[in-house]
Amino acid sequence: MELIQSLPGVEDILPIPQQVGKDLKMADSQVWQWVEATAREIFRRAAYREIRTPAFEQTQLFERGIGEATDVVGKEMYTFVDRGDRSCTLRPEGTAGVVRAYIQHSLYAQGGVQRLWYGGPMFRYERPQKGRQRQFHQIGVEVLGSSDPRADVEVIALATDLLTTLGLQDLVFYLNSVGDRQDRDRYRQALVDYLTPFKADLDADSQDRLSRNPLRILDSKDPKTQAIAQDAPSILDYLGDVSQHHFERVCQQLSDLGITFELNPRLVRGLDYYTHTAFEIQSNDLGAQATVCGGGRYDGLVQELGGPHTPAVGWAIGLERLTLLLAMLTPTSATAPDVYLVSRGDRAEANALQLAQKLRQKGIAVELDLSGAAFGKQFKRADRSGAAACLIVGDDEAAQGTVQIKWLGSGEQSSLAQAALLQDADAFQQQLRAAQGKG
Repeated sequence: MELIQSLPGVEDILPIPQQVGKDLKMADSQVWQWVEATAREIFRRAAYREIRTPAFEQTQLFERGIGEATDVVGKEMYTFVDRGDRSCTLRPEGTAGVVRAYIQHSLYAQGGVQRLWYGGPMFRYERPQKGRQRQFHQIGVEVLGSSDPRADVEVIALATDLLTTLGLQDLVFYLNSVGDRQDRDRYRQALVDYLTPFKADLDADSQDRLSRNPLRILDSKDPKTQAIAQDAPSILDYLGDVSQHHFERVCQQLSDLGITFELNPRLVRGLDYYTHTAFEIQSNDLGAQATVCGGGRYDGLVQELGGPHTPAVGWAIGLERLTLLLAMLTPTSATAPDVYLVSRGDRAEANALQLAQKLRQKGIAVELDLSGAAFGKQFKRADRSGAAACLIVGDDEAAQGTVQIKWLGSGEQSSLAQAALLQDADAFQQQLRAAQGKG
């Protein structure tokens, strides 16, 4: 019988790292949990609230929100017709769904600024490569209801706080402004005028974009196109007074916070809804796919999707790339239990099951050996588990209500009443943490 395997471009997140030869393919679930827990705490401190949106939406949400001329909509979406004859699409990014929910549930009626964060899987039919999958995961933030440059700076500072807290250091922060719609219309024409004489030398995708979405040519990875674009006009020279003032304030406030950045007038985001501030945070440790975080302002999207005029700004972090980078820099192993509990004999095994459950309820991580093997084999597994102590229950201990405690580091062993162990569980936990070097 043929084995059923996962489809190309989707990966299981296992309790152990996935290796291909010497290369790390996917970080283990412990790294993912650490990143998610760290993000939750940083968002909590900044008063961001979680929003959870569906994994699929009406197709027109992304066609109108992202833009039909983008690669995401034109080439990469997973779209299907459901049994109600509706065109549905697995979400390729998170912002459009958040904005749809913001409008549908009238979150704007609460007044003030909505600070939201989200996380979960996204879907794009792209060529799978290191750190990029067809099902990928993002964590993102959105601030809706403020046009103040401080909102731009706040979300950028939040991203840098998260990445710094996780221990990343060798990062480059690129900043640009794509102006408002009028600025971009002027720049678009200047860019087309510059690129048209080089059309035959551009790569095929860029030739197609020249009439549909010329700003995306600046983001081409084709070396010959990149060389041509190097001397293209800068969008910063086409900003109106309002856009220029906004961008100057963003730059100044970032500098005031000690956040270093590089201006990159070639930086354009791949989605049509961006206005004014655009930024990316990149790592040189990931090769060509270097972007860890990307985002910007999108002041017209809420109105474009049928809501009131609502300025907004946000970003998203790709977790595949981030966890891969973290695992490469700081390899981790599976989480070790606090204690490893061995038992042998019918009465002992029943008693050990009860003891394990009571200790877990006291906050102690217990791995219960279920093998029924000889004590010698169970002790070997206890040594390999990484636990600080091994608890031993035989039929004699079960009959007497006691347990043997063997400290795996020193080999010291003693007997204690199970009731006393449970009553003094806090003190026992402190001993465990000290033995694990966590105290």
